[in-house]
Amino acid sequence: MQIRDLKLVNFRNYERLELEFNSYLNFIIGQNGMGKTNLVESIYILSLTKSFRTTNDFTLIKHNALKTKIEARIENIVLDKYSITISKEGKNVKINEKKVSRLSDYISKISVILFSPSDLRIIKDTPSIRRKMLNIEISQLNNSYLKKLQEYNQLVKQRNSYLKTMYINANASNEYLDILTSKIIDTGLFLSNARKKFVSLLNQNISDIFLNITNDIGLNIIYNSDYNDMTKEGLFELYKKSEERDIMLGKTTIGIHHDDIIFSLNGESLKDYGSEGQQKNAIIAMKLAEINIFYQLKKTYPILILDDLFSELDKEKIENIIGLLNHNIQTFITTTDLDKINLDLLEDYKIFKVSNEEVEEVNYE
Repeated sequence: MQIRDLKLVNFRNYERLELEFNSYLNFIIGQNGMGKTNLVESIYILSLTKSFRTTNDFTLIKHNALKTKIEARIENIVLDKYSITISKEGKNVKINEKKVSRLSDYISKISVILFSPSDLRIIKDTPSIRRKMLNIEISQLNNSYLKKLQEYNQLVKQRNSYLKTMYINANASNEYLDILTSKIIDTGLFLSNARKKFVSLLNQNISDIFLNITNDIGLNIIYNSDYNDMTKEGLFELYKKSEERDIMLGKTTIGIHHDDIIFSLNGESLKDYGSEGQQKNAIIAMKLAEINIFYQLKKTYPILILDDLFSELDKEKIENIIGLLNHNIQTFITTTDLDKINLDLLEDYKIFKVSNEEVEEVNYE
């Protein structure tokens, strides 16, 4: 999968921009605040219809403009044109000028893997951040996953509401609660199995990739879930045991909405015992391991975005990372300079310099 060209209209700090990319490496250089990340953000939004930097879509629209549009021709066996328009009326996505009515049907068409400095939160922050990461990546691989996730969240919301009703009204029927619980278990098992499979596939590659980057061994990811190794009958019994507590609290305390993953290095939690460098390299190793999963399941390589990759990494690790990328993976790397990379060792790349709301292709000297 490769982006041939990209057009932006009133996106962030860009009024109008048209670029043609290299099929392999694309370096985007410039000082901080010039719009490097804005450029790769637009690619991410075109894929997933949302930003990795903000939940407020209106901040994506250039000041004093009414709407923004991102458009690209993307080659994946055939060449198709994708576009997303964002305005106060909402989001409008099209493939080859034909509107896609549901965003859930659009997501997974363009595969993108992103690393950004904020991804350190995946290890450092709360379980909800790690669940969000799993949901984003698996949704790109399995369109049914996103629909099931939406269904699950709605069922939990309904169950929580009925639990509050039961707390107020002691005569409320348990039958409806059991129906909701049964539906939650069925949907949760689908989602849990998808997450378990994804983590298992990550572990097939992540340790070797981490070794190639850092020369350290023993990295793996552990999936923690109430649903691990459980049957539907066993789960229903678990929910029944927690029923009294759930009614008292007015919320569902069992389920895959409490899932977590643990990054472990030689049996120790990276969150608790790892250095920031080890944590960053672990996240990069995970992102690179995802490439193999996308190819294995979708028979095409995803687009890779490495935002601010070079900061805080030494030259050896950077060259190790780039050395792991084959020529079938179109990669976008943002950085303030290219001092840490020996371009003489690379055969195929483009360099784009960003400054003063403009982007130009340059030769590196």
